Amino acid sequence: MSAFENATKFFHACETPSGWEACKPYVAEGATFFAQVEVLTEIDTVKAYTEWIAEFVRTAAPGATYDLHASSYDEKTRTAMFFGTYHLKHTLDGGPVPPTGKEAHAHYVYCLTMNQDDQVEKMVKIWNAPWSLRELGWA
Repeated sequence: MSAFENATKFFHACETPSGWEACKPYVAEGATFFAQVEVLTEIDTVKAYTEWIAEFVRTAAPGATYDLHASSYDEKTRTAMFFGTYHLKHTLDGGPVPPTGKEAHAHYVYCLTMNQDDQVEKMVKIWNAPWSLRELGWA
């Protein structure tokens, strides 16, 4: 498989969210994660991020879905980009407040740098978390 095919499979496994076990085949050991997002400041590996998003959905917003609007791959920099919208509703006790029943429709971008083995070696998430958290009634 090509780097872009693996990046695409990783994106869908991550967004389902299927957790680390489903994402692991597409990720290099020790792959790093970065986001300029307060709720993700403690997370610095792709593994930890995939576990965080799976736990978040399981405990706060089961049934979350996503739309992929665009994707691309730059051969020169080995970078895949995915632009999507995540749709969720806070219906369970996970989160900083009791279930609000409110919905968020969060736009985000994943930038995935692929290594020579066509696996994710670095992930950057671009997301306006404060906006999304306000939509959920958390701010």
